[in-house]
Amino acid sequence: MMSPFKRYLAEEVALDHAEGLIPRREALRRLGLLGLTLPAAGALLAACGADPPAASPTTGTPGTGANPSATGASPSGTGASPSGTAASGPPAGPSPLPTEAITFPGPQGTELQGAWAAARDPKGAVLVIHENRGLNDHTRSVAGRLAAAGYSALALDLLSRDGGTAAFTDTAQATAKLGEIPPEQFVADMKAALGELQNRAKGAKLGMVGFCFGGGMTWLLLSSSEPRLAAAAPFYGPLPAGADLTGTKAAVLGVYAEQDDRVNATRDAARAALEKAGLTHEIATFAGAGHAFFNDTGQRYNPTAAAQAWDRLIAWFDRHLS
Repeated sequence: MMSPFKRYLAEEVALDHAEGLIPRREALRRLGLLGLTLPAAGALLAACGADPPAASPTTGTPGTGANPSATGASPSGTGASPSGTAASGPPAGPSPLPTEAITFPGPQGTELQGAWAAARDPKGAVLVIHENRGLNDHTRSVAGRLAAAGYSALALDLLSRDGGTAAFTDTAQATAKLGEIPPEQFVADMKAALGELQNRAKGAKLGMVGFCFGGGMTWLLLSSSEPRLAAAAPFYGPLPAGADLTGTKAAVLGVYAEQDDRVNATRDAARAALEKAGLTHEIATFAGAGHAFFNDTGQRYNPTAAAQAWDRLIAWFDRHLS
């Protein structure tokens, strides 16, 4: 049986095809890397609204179906095609400060990788978690923008134990590898990254932000009895099934996109979990935006919604980290 992690990542591929971002042949290749047989992959594409192939299952044209509703209880990733053209408009936030590649100790003698951006006059420190293709230039730029806004930032590479994202020349293979990693490893590595943040930004309050897959990772860490976070902002990441947030004290800004039915299917559960835990929280849903709208390198980029979300994010950190 496919794990919830792999199931969600597979749905992401199917929706990319349904929305015309990747052709059927590429969708089938990516689903194969995730461990789906050809019949199972075809069934998933059909279930997610992709047009059935006219002939061979290895040929065809991209589907044009609307974004369907789908459920999932594991983290999601970006749906942008790596070869696609991003929507026009500048990225949200200030021009990023430089980042530097760092390594630091992980659990049980492992070595973790990341990108560190130091604020000139830090107001707090933030852990940044990437989308489902690993730590790339876009995620590094988010860390740099946070530093420019006054928050030193560490973007963690959750593929560190497999050589890091740079070890994968095929982003689909990086996604497939993320689908194989148990949640316990993600949690342990993110906790180690928080420790590194504490070392580099002594005395600072700690925050966290994650996007798509990283949004789900943010919910996962919040549900792991992590008391060090003062604020967190999961961007369009679904809540893991049965998440219990009573072990955190973080003020949570949940960011959602109006046209993201699959992730929005867990929005009410997230609100209920936040209320049950008694956490300070806001749920912000951005009109006219779809999944991964913040990623300025992707085909779903929405510059208006991204700018609005950035302003909400910085205001949230200013309120709870400064």
